[in-house]
Amino acid sequence: MSAGPQSTGVVVVTGVGRFVGAHVASRLAADARVAHVIGLDATPPPAALAPLLRDVELIQADLTTLTSAIDHLDAQAVVHLGVVTAPEPGTGGRAGMKEQNIIGTMQLLAACQRAPRLRKLVVRSSAAAYGASFRDPAVFTEDTEPREVPRGGFARDILDIESYVRSFRRRCPEVTATVLRFVPLIGSAADTTLTRYFAQPVVPSVLGRDPRLQFVHVDDALDILHRSVVEDHPGTFNVAGPGVLTLSQAIRRAGRVPLPIAEPGLSAAAAFARALRRRGFGFDQVDLFVHGRVIDTTRLTKQYGVTPRTTAEAFDDFLRAHQDRAVLGRSRLAAAEQAILGGIRRARQARARRGGVGPADRERL
Repeated sequence: MSAGPQSTGVVVVTGVGRFVGAHVASRLAADARVAHVIGLDATPPPAALAPLLRDVELIQADLTTLTSAIDHLDAQAVVHLGVVTAPEPGTGGRAGMKEQNIIGTMQLLAACQRAPRLRKLVVRSSAAAYGASFRDPAVFTEDTEPREVPRGGFARDILDIESYVRSFRRRCPEVTATVLRFVPLIGSAADTTLTRYFAQPVVPSVLGRDPRLQFVHVDDALDILHRSVVEDHPGTFNVAGPGVLTLSQAIRRAGRVPLPIAEPGLSAAAAFARALRRRGFGFDQVDLFVHGRVIDTTRLTKQYGVTPRTTAEAFDDFLRAHQDRAVLGRSRLAAAEQAILGGIRRARQARARRGGVGPADRERL
């Protein structure tokens, strides 16, 4: 059972140079139950996030080189948000991503194990741990094992990270460890591979497939992360907005044009993967948009006593924030369609004047 609000001493937040990390650190710093917030990141936060971190002590540190830092910082709680979801420019590509996620998490947990005052560990994980394939069950619970090893590097990193957390729990049973498996975050401020996918004027999909998708609003995700620190919620929790959207529904809501992909002699899924990977999407996103994924959030609702806004509501909030772009895109598409139709009409009229069409063709002009 979970405990209610309680006093929390020093909280260390990793990944404060990113959107989620900066916002979580800011919320904790404004909470009277938290004595002090320390933010760790390998690089300084961008200017856009700096105002959020005025009340946060910032320390520039690479997770892969941590030793006894958590002990020296007198931390009572650690929030691990420094997980890289995709290779970033200038960070060594997939190899750099794996080092940050795997080696960084191992070093962080080793440092946590040496911190005698630590009583709380919160780790941001992902529903990508379940993978995505044609063999998947209709709904994943927290106890469901992936049917096969995911193809994507991020999903494989998540499986390793969660295995390290399980080992940490066995070694340090006195520490309340919370693992949160988020579906893709979305909302008015979200800028992710997912939102960029739906921002394309023409959205590729696989002919004959309409996968079910779930999202969680970024504000609900921040609230759950915050509560995981100031309350006790041991265990692993799926985090998603209730309900689902099929890919075709999401594309229609976004006002985009679907482009079903199929090639003679080739797998439509393979062609779809090539089309997306040329745009910078990895296998994690490709498999999600081919097979979909739905997770059960009963445990979250019961233990936290909250229900995030629905998947459809979260997606609509994202669309409202990007409405001007969507309207502009639809206007350009409509203008292009009208230009094409106008050209066809003028060509037929010219042929009619030259006597190149019959009476039946003139009736259609």
